[in-house]
Amino acid sequence: MLAPEPPLQPLGAAPPPRFRATAGAVLVPALSVAASLALWELISRTNTISQRDLPAMSTSFRALGDLMRTGAFWHAFVLTLRGWALGLGIATLLAVPIGIALGSWDLLGRAFRVPVEFLRPIPSAVLIPVLFLTLGTNLKSEIFLAAFGAFWPLLVQTMYGVRDVDPIALDTGRSFGLSPLERLYRITLPSSVPYIATGFRIASTVALILAFTAELFMGIPGLGQKVNFASSFGQTDVVFAYAIAVGFLGLAIHLAFSAVERRALRWHPSQRLGTA
Repeated sequence: MLAPEPPLQPLGAAPPPRFRATAGAVLVPALSVAASLALWELISRTNTISQRDLPAMSTSFRALGDLMRTGAFWHAFVLTLRGWALGLGIATLLAVPIGIALGSWDLLGRAFRVPVEFLRPIPSAVLIPVLFLTLGTNLKSEIFLAAFGAFWPLLVQTMYGVRDVDPIALDTGRSFGLSPLERLYRITLPSSVPYIATGFRIASTVALILAFTAELFMGIPGLGQKVNFASSFGQTDVVFAYAIAVGFLGLAIHLAFSAVERRALRWHPSQRLGTA
């Protein structure tokens, strides 16, 4: 038997709620960005802030367009992306298993609570002098700094995700004779994946900031080093152009990971509620 066709929507009727929500989610950020760029242009063009200190928006974007036509820009872009990816990858390989272990065993969690709470608030940038003296100004320092900063949000989110597993589900698995390992990958991990995904998305932004910071202050090749050079020669429009490039890279990373998270976790209630 053929399924009945959905009723036709009368002409002039309001669009469905999902369409309105999607349109609002795209339109509101676009309008806010456009308003911010227009305000930036107005402040510079009216010399509210001198254009020597704050180049106009159009000038900065023009400088970015000129940079994007050079091979040096894309080489620096790839180097920054490499440091970010390696730092985030190492942080993930360390933080997720450790977070699962600390969240699963109360004794282990209590034993390491003080070291975690002591190390987590330390700003990663304060490690730069230490890295100067130990690893030197090279890729290893950039990776270490990015991995150190990305490690903590991912670790904490993983711990919270494991601890938030429904105890009734664990008791049910135990009553069905599931081993601890089976309970881990059948119950604990699926329940904590949304927390881990959120921590991964936060950690990806932190890793990019710190990879750029290492290049900026330690002279490691990448976009940060290019900003340092442009600033030394007083090329403020080029400085802002590189800053915009890093901002676009961070936005692209955020949107990509958000899309992957929505697709991979479409089975989870939080994602179904978000798209309802």
